[in-house]
Parts: sequence; structure tokens; C-alpha cells
Amino acid sequence: MTKDRTPSGKLGINTQLVRAGYDPFDYHGFINPPPVRASTVLFPTAEVMDTHAQKYTYGTRGTPTTNALCDAINELEGAAGTILVPSGLAAVTIAFLAYLSPGDHALVVDSVYGPTRHFCETVLARFGIEAEFYDPMIGADIERLFRANTRLVHTEAPGSNTFEMQDIPAIVEVAHRRRAVVTMDNTWATPLYFKPLEFGVDISIQAVTKYPAGHADVLMGTVSANAEHWPRLKETNGALGICGAPDDAYQVLRGLRTMGVRLDRHQQSALAVAHWLESRDEVARVLHPALPSFPGHDIWKRDFKGASGIFSFVLAVERKQDFKRKAQAFLDALTLFGLGYSWGGFMSLALHVNLFDRRVTPPPAGGPVLRLQIGLEEVDDLIDDLERGFAAAEAT
Repeated sequence: MTKDRTPSGKLGINTQLVRAGYDPFDYHGFINPPPVRASTVLFPTAEVMDTHAQKYTYGTRGTPTTNALCDAINELEGAAGTILVPSGLAAVTIAFLAYLSPGDHALVVDSVYGPTRHFCETVLARFGIEAEFYDPMIGADIERLFRANTRLVHTEAPGSNTFEMQDIPAIVEVAHRRRAVVTMDNTWATPLYFKPLEFGVDISIQAVTKYPAGHADVLMGTVSANAEHWPRLKETNGALGICGAPDDAYQVLRGLRTMGVRLDRHQQSALAVAHWLESRDEVARVLHPALPSFPGHDIWKRDFKGASGIFSFVLAVERKQDFKRKAQAFLDALTLFGLGYSWGGFMSLALHVNLFDRRVTPPPAGGPVLRLQIGLEEVDDLIDDLERGFAAAEAT
């Protein structure tokens, strides 16, 4: 007699993460799915080959490994379908290419991920698509920026590097009334702390390079769509031939199982460090949405279930000509924080944020902006390291 393995009732998030997307008994009871690597897939007959009347047809169209990750992400996002692409940036760009055409106008939040801005100002411009950048705090007032040819609104909350919050429900209401697609880069919160599709967003984007993978050794992005917009996304992905690799999908699936407990640790440690930074005279301002002092805190508290481990602070420096020198002295004195891009892994990271590309929203005043990714180290050790940074900046 076969045991019924269907869970009863609603599962908690960590239970869901352990089970999502894969049944071990589909592969003889092995807990992790095998990485199925494939380009060519054989067909049993010419008729099946002609009609594609089997689940797998070619490596770019999916394998059991990549499908297991897509199924897991669909479950977490509440999506009709998900595609895998080689990076977080590719996830954003393929979404834009799916829903924009020459002559269209797109509204893109001014606190957007820098490479996304570069794509808008180069590739989209070359295709005859105009991207207009808007204030992240605009809310329902975004309607005044709409034109007859506005087809897409891109959101990112919190914003890259400066962490402005957006009123997603207000923006969605306007965009849908004006018949525009809403996309959202939700890498910071992940579907554990914010589910864009439940708030009316059409396309949810993640750089699963970050928290789902969790170990700073995988590049991958996911794009998840609601039922209305899934066919167009799937068609565009197939036409472009962009796909995620099975080995990378395997690693992201493995990381996904522990994402809940890791993200909780990132959140708690980051908040402890952020509160400590608020008490320092060397800090002009801490940019973290979960702090009551942050301008977008009320929106975060209303819509989000948690906060991740990345935020920024403004190092208090009086003279602008001293910004870079003081920032670099601070960073060079750190021994536990690595100096590197990306985030979401187990190691803490720091960098000096460059905000030269902002078009609408001015950079925070008071000094250079330093971004911290709080990893899984002990908080007291990280605070000791930051003390070294402050001492070095003061002495410079």
C-alpha cells in the first residue's frame, strides 16, 4: 500500500521550504533531486517528435532539475509560471523585453538597481523605448507621469542602496487602471517577507543569486508571472533561448531549504547592527526600512513580514571633498567585512555606494553612503570590526 504523502493543512514557511518543488519518492527516495544535464532529448516515435507530445523536448525548455526549482518558486510566489535565467539582471531585462515594444514608454523607479538603469538607457533606448525615472515615494501620484503609450511600471522595494519604500498597492491600482504591466524586483525581501503577486504586481523578479542560493557561489535569476501575463513571458523566454543551468538550479534548490532560518538570522543581526549604528555620533543616518526613524517605515510595517540583512548608513563627514577618503579609510580597516559586490551569502560585506546616476531623488545628505550586508557571523564580532572602521575614518 502506497503511503499518502500529501500534507494536511497549511504548512509553516520552513516546512514549505523543505518540501517545495520536489518529492523525494519521484527519484527512489533520494532527498535532493539529481542534477539532470541535457541538451538533446530523445523521442520514442516520429509522431511524438512532430507533436512534442512529451514533457521534455530540449534542454533549453527545461529538465527535471530546473522544473523542480520552478515549481518551488511558483509555490512560494503564488505564480502561474516561473522562468530561470542566468542572473538577476537577466531576470529584469527579459521581463522588460517581454512586455515592451518600440515606441513604448516605461516608468522605472529612480532607486533602481544600477545595471537595470544602464540597460534602460542603452539597450531599451536603442530599441526606441523610453524609460522615465520616478521618485520612489511618489505613490498614487505616479498617475501624472502616465502617457498614452505607458506600458510598464517597474518597482523595487526597498530601493537599491538607499532603501526607499514604495507604496506598491497604490502604484498597482493606478497602473492597472491605465492598462500597464507592473514588474517588481523583490530580491531584498524574497517571497518569505513580501509576495508581490498577492499585492497585484504582475511580474515578480528575484536574483536568486542572493538569499535562495545563500552561499555566494551561484548566479541565477527567476521571473514569476500571474496567470494573465505568464503566456507572454514564457513565449519571450523561449524565443530568446535564455535558460538557467541544471547544476545552478540544483544549488539554488539546496540553498532554498535553509533560506528561512538563514534569513531570520540575517534579519536579527542586521537590526542589531542598525540599532547600534543609530547610537553612534559618527553616523549621520541609518537607511533601514525596519527602523521607526526611517521615512518609509510605516509602509514596510504595513506590507512586509520581515526585513533582510542588507542596509546602508551615512558616515558623518562634513566636507564633500573628504567623502571618498574617509569612506575608503573606514572600509580598509575592516577585517571581518569583505569588500565585495552582491549579498545574501553567509559572509558580511561592505562597500561605498556610488549614487551618481540618480535622476530624480538626491543622495542622502551628511556624508558618504556605506552599504552593509550582515552575514551569519556573531553580531559582537561585527560591531568590533565596525569600531575599527570608525577609528580609522576619524584618524584619516
